[in-house]
Amino acid sequence: MYVVFLNYVRPVEEVEALLAAHIEWLDRYFDAGFFIAAGRKDPRTGGMLLVREMEREELDAILAEDPFVTVAEYEVTKVNVTRAAEAFAGLKGA
Repeated sequence: MYVVFLNYVRPVEEVEALLAAHIEWLDRYFDAGFFIAAGRKDPRTGGMLLVREMEREELDAILAEDPFVTVAEYEVTKVNVTRAAEAFAGLKGA
């Protein structure tokens, strides 16, 4: 799986202008089963996504569709989950 941090590089007013389209993008990939969780950073300097296992090229293509691509940079880290609480056992890799 991947942890993706979005770091805003433009003023929050520009981010807000794209928020509705960003939420539609999130909904599309949650509905497709690609995204596991998402949320804002606190303080509001960006956001975070947990993304299921896939080829990195596929993830890069999905991220390129995000309307926030013009107002944020993406830091992508691949994670091999080896321990998880029982409720999240499905996140563990092989």
